[in-house]
Amino acid sequence: MRACTEVGYSKREVELDFDWSTFNSGTCSDGNIYVVLGLTHDDEAHINGSVEREINERSSQTRSADVIFGSRSTHDRNILIGTIDTSSSTIIWALTALVKKPSAMKKVQQEIRSSLIGKKRSVVEDDIEKFPYLKAIIKETMRLYPPNPLSVPRETTDRCIVDGYEIQPKTIVFMNTWAVGRDPNYWENPNEFMPERFLNRNIDFKGQDFGLLPFGSGRRSCPGLSLGVAVVEMALANLLYSFDWELPHGMSEEDIDTQGTQGLTMQKKNPLCLMAKTYF
Repeated sequence: MRACTEVGYSKREVELDFDWSTFNSGTCSDGNIYVVLGLTHDDEAHINGSVEREINERSSQTRSADVIFGSRSTHDRNILIGTIDTSSSTIIWALTALVKKPSAMKKVQQEIRSSLIGKKRSVVEDDIEKFPYLKAIIKETMRLYPPNPLSVPRETTDRCIVDGYEIQPKTIVFMNTWAVGRDPNYWENPNEFMPERFLNRNIDFKGQDFGLLPFGSGRRSCPGLSLGVAVVEMALANLLYSFDWELPHGMSEEDIDTQGTQGLTMQKKNPLCLMAKTYF
């Protein structure tokens, strides 16, 4: 199977490692639209590398790139590319959780569609504040499946003691945000997908609530927080608004696994295959 993926200003074909026979559906000739979410690491490296080359090529041809990235072009470029990886991962995990819990899928789609009925064919940024349940879903997704499960490395500046362990200065420290988000002392039923836990509660992921730290905290928190959240909110809202998502023939919610890959960003190990039916 091959998919045509937009990269920068051009289109390139990316080979997808996917076996349709797994779903007993044979081929795509049944008239349905199937969407495979989640590429292999080689595919992601190919796409990210293509984006990097595309930017470099255009930077050498025109001064417009300087306007976009400013004097710190490499730093800002890394933020943009880093946001692509973590944002796409969060969207895939959110759809995975929603497919495994159809009642939540139906509820969030009703929230979005009832607010926009007869008005427009896509969600815009001003609409997002009308969707508290969508925001709760994104928070719950980041709690269960943080984009960076071990956060980024930090270095201690002073001697300190944590749970009886003496930590010396200049020690490299990793924060296990995955374990923090599943701490039974902080969260009720921590391994269950329950977006309702964030409704009518002032819990956010900006670093002030230490049970939810997908972006870290303090002065060294993720610089792409605002951009990443905006991308996830807009993309997920439009996917839920524009399409009805179903499992391929012969699959059930129990067949969808939640295994993640090892690495700086926790991707879904096996690609998520869903059937998309247009809402309009």
